[in-house]
Amino acid sequence: MDVVALHRLIKAGICLATLLPLPCLAHVAEQDSPPSSEIWLWMCLALSLGLYLTGWARIVRKARDERRPLTNIALCFTLGWIVLAVALVPPLDTWSEHWFSAHMVQHELMMVVAAPLLVLGKPLGVWLWGLPSEMRPRLTQALRRPAILSVWRWLGRPLPAWMLHAVAIWGWHIPAFFDAALENNAIHIAQHLSFLVTALFFWWAVFDRASRGHAVISLFTTMMHTGALGALLTFSSAALYPAYVARALSHGLTPLEDQQLGGLIMWIPAGTAYLGAALGLLFGRLLKTSS
Repeated sequence: MDVVALHRLIKAGICLATLLPLPCLAHVAEQDSPPSSEIWLWMCLALSLGLYLTGWARIVRKARDERRPLTNIALCFTLGWIVLAVALVPPLDTWSEHWFSAHMVQHELMMVVAAPLLVLGKPLGVWLWGLPSEMRPRLTQALRRPAILSVWRWLGRPLPAWMLHAVAIWGWHIPAFFDAALENNAIHIAQHLSFLVTALFFWWAVFDRASRGHAVISLFTTMMHTGALGALLTFSSAALYPAYVARALSHGLTPLEDQQLGGLIMWIPAGTAYLGAALGLLFGRLLKTSS
């Protein structure tokens, strides 16, 4: 693909990003009480994509021999963005209100599929290039303050990233907290943010070259503890989430069947993704060692 075609693709993507809120607004207009959080979600998704594509186009214009790597990171970010959008907007978001298993699909898409793809897309630097030129130096200077840098670096270290992600996963699956998120939209937003943000730091630590020695351990142990949680949900003899009892019964599944299906989704597909990433990193290290 030549540079002219790439620029046209970028411009088309930016136009698409600006139009993304319109379907949501049309959907909201049909309802009695507009879900403002849904509108903000669409606006944030559109802004993140538009800013990324703008920054990427500027970087491509300045690059000479590095356009293939730039294309690869753009593909990763775009795929991650699409998966994140699928996870957070209807119909999956609507289904997650009625089925625990759909809620598990939503969470795993965010944490195991979208998050690593977004990290591989290197969005922070690209977003910075998407901003107006007069804003970049000031923002860069603000982000380089010692307090911000120290916190940022700590969050990206393997052990803190692993621990925070594990706490988010296990903590939100405590029945009282999970049910509270279903009943309160603000808590639900906090739940999703904690899943996504901790997953981003987790995968950032995994892909960081300085912590490659810890990456495989992080992936294997995360596979083990999330698999244990999935098995606990699968083999439980009672439905653990009262908020889903009436909802599951009204949609053809018993609460226990719905919970068991959700546990299997967390246990097997998500565990396979962690295992595949760990084996991929090991294989890559073996190739580098042998070459």
